[in-house]
Amino acid sequence: MLNGKHILMIIGGGVAATKALDLIRRLRDRGAEVTPVLTPAAEHFVTPLSASALAARKCYRDLFDLTDEAEMGHIQLSRAADLVVVCPATADLLAKMVAGLANDLASTLLLATDKKVLVVPAMNVRMWEHPATRRNVERLRSDGVLFAGPVDGPMACGEYGPGRMVEVPQIVATIASVFDSGPLSGRHVLVTSGPTHEPIDPVRYIANRSSGAQGTAIAAALRDLGASVTFVTGPASVPPPSGVAVIRVETAEEMLAAAQGALPADAAVFTAAVADWQVANRGEVKIKKQADGSLPALSFRENPDILATVGQMGMGRPRLVVGFAAETNDVIAHATAKLARKGADWIVANDVSPATGIMGGTENAVTLISADGQEPWPRLPKEEVAARLARRIAEALK
Repeated sequence: MLNGKHILMIIGGGVAATKALDLIRRLRDRGAEVTPVLTPAAEHFVTPLSASALAARKCYRDLFDLTDEAEMGHIQLSRAADLVVVCPATADLLAKMVAGLANDLASTLLLATDKKVLVVPAMNVRMWEHPATRRNVERLRSDGVLFAGPVDGPMACGEYGPGRMVEVPQIVATIASVFDSGPLSGRHVLVTSGPTHEPIDPVRYIANRSSGAQGTAIAAALRDLGASVTFVTGPASVPPPSGVAVIRVETAEEMLAAAQGALPADAAVFTAAVADWQVANRGEVKIKKQADGSLPALSFRENPDILATVGQMGMGRPRLVVGFAAETNDVIAHATAKLARKGADWIVANDVSPATGIMGGTENAVTLISADGQEPWPRLPKEEVAARLARRIAEALK
């Protein structure tokens, strides 16, 4: 799978650095050549000897190694690889990459490389959620840096939340996808995701609890199969994946315009939880409380139906149109009716009643509904649901 590929692996400091050794082993098992580079902090967790032994080649540590630097070794290292992987990528390393610092071997290699860079973040949840880290991640994504994870999970520090390094098999799969053109190579897929915000006045809005996690996972899975993905996202709490064209919107009307503007596409996957209504009499200024305690009278009108608009198109309709039905009761009945009513080819139905923990959670349990019938899938992590759906889309577009 990775035969002959040369990967330069920069190992950052942190408990997760121990997993980088397993990553080296698995990559070599798949035919890759791995050159390890340790940061000074990484040496508190793994030794140069262990990294070198697993890679079966020299482990680099020092920018000012006179033997190597006589031939500008840091330039050669950064250019000889097919891919640079930073695992784990600490908050410090991410910040150095954004700032363009080059005060040690790892940061110098990252600044000097002309190859793709994949970072695998791992850090405390508060560090990951800090505004500085969020800004850095957004900047690196816009610079074309690829990301694998992080995910929610328990931390070595005892806390729980986003910031845990993604598991090694998933990192291997992501690395393989960088080199694999995939069954969707040359295909364009539109994906909508997240909630919409429908304004009541300039400071208030109507929304829902969608995090955008499932849509983000689907876009990433399609990208990993080689598709060119246009990702239209409402104000989701989950950041968009790297390697896709991101269009940010707020309202349903903006999402429809963005989706139509992204056509033509070979397939369209509508995962967004679009508000059914908008406020017809939204305030131009903040609505104030009334002295007599009376409540504001809000009137509503229907939002445009994005799935039906695209599903019922004539010329220019995507070959495959996939909708999602997030229901709290009579899930299959509502989803089956939606399939016919909206002109979709498939409906992915799921139960989002509060007891399931699906909306905003990390797992999903869906039933794929098509003209061929119903296909229930087991409850799975949203990334696996996305991978299954992406593979099915690839098969349908053959």
